[in-house]
Amino acid sequence: MKPEVPAVLGEMAQLLMRNADPSVHPADRAGALGLTALLLGLAAEAWDGAAHHLVQENRAVHALLVQGQAFTTPPTPPVEDDLRLSALGAENARLRAALIALQIIVEARPDAAALNEAIWAELRASTERRKTASSVV
Repeated sequence: MKPEVPAVLGEMAQLLMRNADPSVHPADRAGALGLTALLLGLAAEAWDGAAHHLVQENRAVHALLVQGQAFTTPPTPPVEDDLRLSALGAENARLRAALIALQIIVEARPDAAALNEAIWAELRASTERRKTASSVV
């Protein structure tokens, strides 16, 4: 989920505190509480699968980097000894940066067309993994 769940939860906590004030107009309070309920549902859904999706994605991106090592430096294995979302997210950012660098190289090379297509396939799969129940199809 972007923004990250902890930031959304922090913002919702502030929103709830502001709306606890009796001087807040009932229509404003109802709108804020409705938005808070929606965001809580999305955060719960995103949070439940976040580590699983990040590990899957990190492994898939690493596999693509291994396939592309003929075109760039060999990748280091994904770090999976820390399963905190912040650590997995940082590792995901590192791997994605390496994937972007690889894709810049391979997209201009006819001999790497299959790898370029595999990269695009993973990017599409990554988008599918991140969809929520309320995502537009």
